[in-house]
Amino acid sequence: MTRTLAALGLIAATGLTSLAAHSQTPSGYPAKTIRIIVPFPAGGTADSIPRIVAEKLNAKWGQPVIVENKPGAGGNIGAELVARSDPDGYTLLASPPGPLSINQSLYKSLGYDPTKFAPISLVATMPNVLAVRPTFEATSVQDLIAQAKKNPGKLSYASQGNGTTSHLTASMFQSMTGTELVHVPYKGTAPALTDLMGGQVDLMFDNVTSSLSPYKAGRIKILAVAAPARISELPNVPTLTEAGVRGFQAGSWVGIVAPANTPAAITTALSQAIADAVKSPDVRKKFSEVAAQPVGNTPEEMAAFLAQEAAKWRQVVRTANVTID
Repeated sequence: MTRTLAALGLIAATGLTSLAAHSQTPSGYPAKTIRIIVPFPAGGTADSIPRIVAEKLNAKWGQPVIVENKPGAGGNIGAELVARSDPDGYTLLASPPGPLSINQSLYKSLGYDPTKFAPISLVATMPNVLAVRPTFEATSVQDLIAQAKKNPGKLSYASQGNGTTSHLTASMFQSMTGTELVHVPYKGTAPALTDLMGGQVDLMFDNVTSSLSPYKAGRIKILAVAAPARISELPNVPTLTEAGVRGFQAGSWVGIVAPANTPAAITTALSQAIADAVKSPDVRKKFSEVAAQPVGNTPEEMAAFLAQEAAKWRQVVRTANVTID
């Protein structure tokens, strides 16, 4: 009898726990349109990834989930807009590294605090690759390093602009390899890649999504990928670690956050919905077409990731003395 009562007590406690957990699900959410703010122009990976997710959430909930582009100031304009929005789960920020992990180390002041956003989920990651002009003599990373050391300050690298991940990744590469390269900043990926393909610059660290097509067309060479392991899109291309620059990892990603003080029940519901979306075969197929690796993690896991990314890029900015005019 005692054991039976204990068992019934356990069942009751478990039921209450399940009921309590279920009660955390926000009732009636979402009841209206959800806006996902992308702080960069339409057309790039930072824009296409959130649109794929938004379409899936729209189908899941039967409520409009729209993406709005609010570019400017390195992503700070869109980020500030979301930071000042009501914490009700109806205005979200979908962002690459800059506004969430880099800009606080570059700008003297921001109109928002990146650490105060409520994390929801890391959606996808895209590793950077080390690309060189098609006529570049070096055929390996070690060849490139040897040539750079033989000719300090002579080899040039393109970037998407000052303070971007392509710029900071090249700065990290110079620091870790003891090389000195000349920085040629551009206003975005497209013009930088155009000059790399045309031979006006020697190399560029770019995310694999943008570089894959010109690489397959023979218009650039890719010497290595800045990922922990080789990627399926480039199975014959070594990682930077395999190429001799041990521990070198860098890339871009897209994460979704909400304004500070958004209820945990809402961020958890959004996180679970995003995780379900990126696990679906159709979304995985769309991600693979742009060489994006799906993630879909928890708010707690994303918070830890953001802190790690911020610390990494802060060190790079300080070591390379990178500044924004």
